Amino acid sequence: MLKNYFKIAWRNLTRNRAFTIINVLGLTLGVACCILIYTLIMHHLSFDNFHNNKDRIYRVVSEYHDGDESGYNQGLTSPVGKAIRNTTTFAEQVARVISFDNELISLPKEKEVKKFQEPRGIAFAEPSFFSILNYPLVMGNQNTILSSPNAAVITQKLAKKYFGSEEAAMNKTIRIENKTDFIITGILKDLPNNTDRHQEIYVSYANLKDYSEWMADDANSWQGTYSECHCFVLLKKGITPAVANAALAGIVANHYNGREAKARKFTVQPLADIHFDTKYDANTDKKYLWALALIAVFLITTACVNFINLATAQALNRAKEIGIRKVLGSMRSQLFWQFIVETLIITLFAFCLAYWIAKTTVPYLNNLLHVEMELTFFNNYKLLLFLPLLLLIVVFLSGSYPGLVLARFQPALALKSKLSQKHIGGFSLRRILVITQFAISQMLIIGAIVIASQMHYSQNADMGFTKDAIVVVPVPDTTKIKMSNMRDRLSSLAGVEKISYCFQPPAADRNNSSAAFFNNNPEPEHWSANQKNADENYLSTFGLKLIAGRNFMPSDTTREYVVNETFVKNLGLQPKDIIGKNISVNGPNHKFPVVGVVKDFYNHSFHNKIEPLVIYPDYGRYIASAIKINMNNIKTILPAIEKIWNEEYPDYVYSHEFVDDKVNSFYETDVMMLRLIQIFTGIAVFIGCLGLYGLVSFMAVRKTKEIGVRKVLGASVPNILWIFGKEFSKLLLIAFVIAAPIGWWAMHKYLDDFVYRINIGAGIFILSILATLIIAAITVGYRSARAALANPATSLRTE
Repeated sequence: MLKNYFKIAWRNLTRNRAFTIINVLGLTLGVACCILIYTLIMHHLSFDNFHNNKDRIYRVVSEYHDGDESGYNQGLTSPVGKAIRNTTTFAEQVARVISFDNELISLPKEKEVKKFQEPRGIAFAEPSFFSILNYPLVMGNQNTILSSPNAAVITQKLAKKYFGSEEAAMNKTIRIENKTDFIITGILKDLPNNTDRHQEIYVSYANLKDYSEWMADDANSWQGTYSECHCFVLLKKGITPAVANAALAGIVANHYNGREAKARKFTVQPLADIHFDTKYDANTDKKYLWALALIAVFLITTACVNFINLATAQALNRAKEIGIRKVLGSMRSQLFWQFIVETLIITLFAFCLAYWIAKTTVPYLNNLLHVEMELTFFNNYKLLLFLPLLLLIVVFLSGSYPGLVLARFQPALALKSKLSQKHIGGFSLRRILVITQFAISQMLIIGAIVIASQMHYSQNADMGFTKDAIVVVPVPDTTKIKMSNMRDRLSSLAGVEKISYCFQPPAADRNNSSAAFFNNNPEPEHWSANQKNADENYLSTFGLKLIAGRNFMPSDTTREYVVNETFVKNLGLQPKDIIGKNISVNGPNHKFPVVGVVKDFYNHSFHNKIEPLVIYPDYGRYIASAIKINMNNIKTILPAIEKIWNEEYPDYVYSHEFVDDKVNSFYETDVMMLRLIQIFTGIAVFIGCLGLYGLVSFMAVRKTKEIGVRKVLGASVPNILWIFGKEFSKLLLIAFVIAAPIGWWAMHKYLDDFVYRINIGAGIFILSILATLIIAAITVGYRSARAALANPATSLRTE
């Protein structure tokens, strides 16, 4: 019996090739997208779930709540970790780890001195770090690594990169930033793709004092917060996060006074939340994953709707076959399962194609999203469960209704060709299905338009400073003579217009903040100030506009401050009123007068509000040189800058970055989301068009005689086309009425993540419905034109 089911099913499918191809194509695209989205979601949900005792591992993070001001930072003041270890009992183990990106690594004792600029940088880690987090060693002693000064561990990949093999790397010397030598005492297994810790070089925490005396000072550095200063704890069994938080509150009470003791807070963050909590350093929001999951459901739904539409459109053509089968004794259940087998054959073929497409597409998706996903069927038990379950769902969603419709045909009516629309399930169902398809498509189109508009606004709006034609190069040595020589040589190049030494450009993802004291107030303000360390050319290089006072005078050290409008507003003053007043940042001892106020500029992405900030000189903190150039000479200027830089800093590795590229990188996640939405929207619209084609095919079959009669009575081709056009226009308008409010709500939720954002105007919805109508008109036009141009004599003879 089963063999017969497959044989008859195969004959029917090969006989109706167009029907089969359209169904296979729709299901293939829907399932392929579903597999890719499932793989992406599972990849993100798997982050850092491989650690032993993962449910007891927490990161200590910072919060600040003062009046209406709230702030969150994944980093800490560095003494907190020591205080947890020495004064609390909730943790079984405690480990501090402080990371620095983009560090220079050299091999001083090799025959040829090699230099490597490591974007992922280094991490100063306490020995217990590798007892809390499970990054296994392939060589070295787990109990002693990093326990002594000047020890280092590196990954297998870096061992091969630097020395050729893991064995050759052991006990070799690496030098960091041309300053401190470390002996490699262990080789880490290469980091898995699903971890949020990316550093591949770990060195002894005891050497932190050589890198930053301030961070290593556990007695006097309670005021500063560095976002890459992390503390991990392994809670004792039975200890709850609430107990840990209560103990952390005691640390705050013991080391902070006055209002800051009330405002500052340390809490524990579960390891599982680190990848998703966007209040801190996460760049993956779970709501985006659920949005993608919903899109996958939409795509599968539209593919199944296509199948139902086309199957029911073909139902009348199979009426006599069903009638004969029933006369010969076939039962309803046998006819139902016959159609389910046909659906299964199509779906199995579609699944095979879909898996192949998904497998082929994963590398391109990895490049697009900057992830490292793998799609392996037999080594992934979750995928082994997911795909068969999805197959069953698709088969029964697609095949059940058409199978029931065919199975309930009355044999007498079927053999006499007396079956009508009412016998195969009212046309209203197909209308509902097409409305569903195009409501989904229009919601996706609205989403793509809104996200694209916000990205265009974010990347092209006036940020309050000049971001074009400014290239930033590193300053690895802040010796005054070096910096002066570098400035003089660069200034002599044709096409170099301005040069400024600074910590970061006006808008940066790496910022320092500090409490601000106004006049002689003993207490800091209720907010912190963003610090911009820069020389006197900073304002002119970046086109910052003074609205009161003047620029600070040339100086190597801080003597005067320039603040922004928000700083002044937060004090309740007018710009002219703050000129000459003393403020201090970096502690109450750094008290100097404000000499100028600059117009507000965006110092972060549009996701964040403009912060109060202070600009002041401090050459010891300059890590970059911003060079404004004439873009007409770019082909000669960039090589010339690189040549001079290499001559001035021969022991370092050159790199450069344009400010506008840096600003655009703020929206990398949003741009990736936009690309995904655009791709899936295109696929959803295409699948929807296949469904619309199925509906028009059904209408053409149902109205064959009607069209013939109308043509005989003088109806023109446009009149016939309007029969179809009127029908689908109503459906698309109804779909729009459903999609518009849902799309508006969803996009408002998306835009809530932006402090500075576009308005969702009527134009977005008009563009959405017009795009849908044009695409649908093209789809319907072909099939309806065939029906309209058919010979009426042939149409009238149709049974």
